[in-house]
Amino acid sequence: MKIGIVGLPNVGKSTLFNSITNAGAECANYPFCTIEPNVGVVPVPDERLDVLGKMYDAEKITHAIIEFVDIAGLVKGASKGEGLGNKFLSHIRETDSIVEVVRCFDDSNIVHVDGSVDPIRDIETINLELVLADLETVNKRIDRASKLAKGDKKYLVEEDVFKKIRTALEDGKPARIVELTDDEKEIVKDAFLLTMKPILYVANMSESDIGKENEYVKKVREYAKNENAEVISLCVKIEEELSSLEGEEKQEMLEAMGLDESGLDKVIKASYDLLGLMSFLTAGKKEVRAWTIKKGTKAPGAAGKIHTDFERGFIKAEIVSYDDLIREGSYQKAKEAGLVRLEGKEYVMKNGDIVEFKFNV
Repeated sequence: MKIGIVGLPNVGKSTLFNSITNAGAECANYPFCTIEPNVGVVPVPDERLDVLGKMYDAEKITHAIIEFVDIAGLVKGASKGEGLGNKFLSHIRETDSIVEVVRCFDDSNIVHVDGSVDPIRDIETINLELVLADLETVNKRIDRASKLAKGDKKYLVEEDVFKKIRTALEDGKPARIVELTDDEKEIVKDAFLLTMKPILYVANMSESDIGKENEYVKKVREYAKNENAEVISLCVKIEEELSSLEGEEKQEMLEAMGLDESGLDKVIKASYDLLGLMSFLTAGKKEVRAWTIKKGTKAPGAAGKIHTDFERGFIKAEIVSYDDLIREGSYQKAKEAGLVRLEGKEYVMKNGDIVEFKFNV
């Protein structure tokens, strides 16, 4: 799954990417420093794996992973090809969701592309370009459906769905706020609309604002509420420092700043959740591992994540929840307490299920 990190030039986007991935994306104080997107694959933080690793004395611990793409800074007119507009839009089209970095701090030493700090204006600049690009796509689909409907009435449904989305776009609203049935979602899926992608706003604050929220961040939260989007506030500069530390050193710095976890961990977890993903776990002496599935996946589909044979020959799944296992202290004790269940093909997997699949091919 790919998450695109976007934002206006010089808002801390590439620094955030560097901090998340330690991939060393170039970062400088001038627009269009990022031209080709940098890509980094990162583990999804999951404290449960470390606990299970100790319980099973596992030789190996494997986290679920997520891919972040650092996309070129966008400017007004991108939908018409201004700046690196066409590249920006094509790169974002290839991602599954968007993390939009917004500048929420004053600093006369860091150039703002529009000359002043105004997070809502910045958000609206980017969102408007995405809306305009989608409007072009939607109009083409309406014209096409209208012509095809003359020979096949089923295209009338497609035309109506895209008209519904066009109404929202013309009001400057993203396609994701339009209420669609599952069938309608299927119709619009192959249009790859930019504003249909789920979005997470990252409010980049100054070091002095850590632990509290300034007026800029409050405005971003208010804005995001209208489109049911989440906001995570952090200081990208501090996160960059934290990302270079490990173990006790990192923990000491977090405690000194009054934080329970890094902002980056929150961003990664929220991004995972944004995509409607969750993890089921497998545990043993050889390996403790998190496997990524969509929420709502049934047991055979989860089994297929490990190996296609597991899904093809699925018989049942032996499951204990992580919380039950930890409370009892061992798999054997959980079994004696009747907390290990046998589930069949219709079982919908839950986050934190620890599973052993039974199969026969």
